[in-house]
This record gives sequence, structure tokens and C-alpha cells, in this order.
Amino acid sequence: MPRLPDFHVEAPRPRNPRPIVSIGAGGIVRDAHLPAYKKAGFPVVAITDLDKSKAEGLAREFGIPRVLAGVGEAAAHAPRDAVFDIAVPASALVNVLPQLPDGAAVLLQKPMGETLSEARAILEICRTKRLTAAVNFQLRFAPNMLAARRLAESGALGKVHDMEVKVSVMTPWHLWSFLQKAPRIEILYHSIHYVDLVRSWFGNPRTVFAKTLVSPEAAQLAPTKSVIVMDYEDDKRVFIATNHSHYFSAESQESFVQWEGTEGAMRAQMGVNLNYPTGRPDTLRYVIRGDKEWKDAAVSGNWFPDAFMGTMGSLQAYVEGSSSVLPTSVDDAVDTMRVVEAAYISSSSGGIKLAEV
Repeated sequence: MPRLPDFHVEAPRPRNPRPIVSIGAGGIVRDAHLPAYKKAGFPVVAITDLDKSKAEGLAREFGIPRVLAGVGEAAAHAPRDAVFDIAVPASALVNVLPQLPDGAAVLLQKPMGETLSEARAILEICRTKRLTAAVNFQLRFAPNMLAARRLAESGALGKVHDMEVKVSVMTPWHLWSFLQKAPRIEILYHSIHYVDLVRSWFGNPRTVFAKTLVSPEAAQLAPTKSVIVMDYEDDKRVFIATNHSHYFSAESQESFVQWEGTEGAMRAQMGVNLNYPTGRPDTLRYVIRGDKEWKDAAVSGNWFPDAFMGTMGSLQAYVEGSSSVLPTSVDDAVDTMRVVEAAYISSSSGGIKLAEV
């Protein structure tokens, strides 16, 4: 059996962190971006938001020296080597990006627009302005996901042929006011993380089958339950199943990614989804053929906020030249948006009617 690896895997980091200018001061910035950058030692030098009081509050809380009055001022007064960390509604990206300096480094909060057409427009803006741009698909960099990748690459699982994402939780949708009238919710704003994670393992699927549904527990919202099948080779099973309205027992809630290989299996718990926003710890468990019991891999840290160090760190390392790879570049992220669009098209087109068989 291959020797088991060290499960402590470092996310990419720059040798010399660049100053960060935060455009947006919403909940995700407060709960994940800024705590991650503080933990990583990435300096945030300025912040702006349409609601100036939010920016001022986060500046006081995290010791950010400057509060700027809008994107234009942020672009004008940012240090030349600044990285712009943009966390605004997806529909606003096409208006924000043209205001940034040509050639800037930019990290865009997901999703990359609200539709595939918006994603392609964002990609074109980035190319025209020569932006070094990545999308914040940070689940790839969660500590347990990095450890899972290391375990698979060690050969201990054999050939991985099965990947399952299961989320059955109670999600408090009321915390996000912008989603209350959004035409797309579950796949675009949540399962997109899992779509991107699957793509990071297996690349683009051949075809996509999906159905997204309205929940009776959140009937006023767009669909918040989904099943997505990503079709690869005929000997691979890959699917994502989400239900954000499991309002019954906390004991029966689930939030995990599971891989199976010819020689073993592993399961990564995504604790942030459980009892959100308090959450539970992330874990990674594995079993090798011949073992009688599953074992716990020694991983530390959680998706929120630790994975956010990885997306910013990988962008900064790429810009400074210490890394040759930008894993979540806009050129790659547009393919995640293509899968999302395909899932919505599949959902609306429906299945095969029995009367036609």
C-alpha cells in the first residue's frame, strides 16, 4: 500500500504579500475575507462600499487605514501594486471592472455574473483591460479539500471513480436580502462551489443533467433544492444533491463530499453548512481496502475563513511570479459558469415523458 501522506497542506502564498483594496463591505467580507487576510498576514490598506457606514465599521474592526468613497476613488488612490478584492453583487461586476486600472490584479467574489452571458462579458472586459483576474472559488483551498487531494495523489485510494456531494441542512436564506427576489439561487450561489470543486478533480463533464426545485419551506424564493449529475466516462459517477430546507433534526443534517476509489474512500465534512452561520468543524475521514474502520485525517482549519487565504494567496503568488498557475482564473471560471448554465437549461427542459417511451 502507498505510504500515507502528511495531511497538513499549505495553500499557495506569495513571498511578498501585496496591499489589498477591498471593494465591498458585506457579510462575506466581514466573516471570511478580512479574517482570512488577517490570519495570513495579507495587508488590507483600503475599503469602500456603497454603504459608507459598513466600510467604516469594518475599517475600525480590522484596522484598515483608509475608507474610500467609491470604486473610482479606490482605483485612483490604490497603490500601484495593489490587488483589488471585489465582493459586490454579481450583476454589478460588469460596471465595476471597467473602472479599475488597466493591468491590475483582481479577485472577484463568485459567481462570475448571474448568467453565462454576463460571465462572457466579464471575461472580455478582463482581457481588454489586461487584468490578472481570478474568481473566489475558494472551496478548492479548504484545508480538508487540500488534504483530500494529497491523499488521492498518494495513490492510497487507487483510481477514483465516484464523487458525491450531499448537503441536507437548514439554510437561513433571510440573511441575504439580495437573494429574496433573485431569479436563480441554489445552483448559482451555492452548488456552484461543488460544481467548481468537481471540475478541479475531473475537468469539464461531457454532459450535464439537473433539476432544481422550489422548497415548500421557502416557497417565496427561487428554487433552493437541486440535483446535478455531471457526466464523465461511463465508469464514473459524479453528482451533487442539495436540500436547504431540512428543518427537522440537527442530528440528521449532512454536508459532505465523498470520493470512492478502487482501493479506498474518503469523506470531507463541510462544517460551515451545519448550523449556519455558527457551523461545525471541517473534518476528513478515510478508509483503505482491508481496514476495519474509518480513520480521521489530522487537518486543521475550516472552509470559512481559511480557504479564502488560498484564493487570494494563489492570485498574489501568480502575479509576483512565484507560481506559474492561477487555478481559479477567469478563463477557467467561465467553464464553471458554463456547467451552471447547462444545469439550468437541463432543469427547464425536463426529462423524458413516459408517454413518449
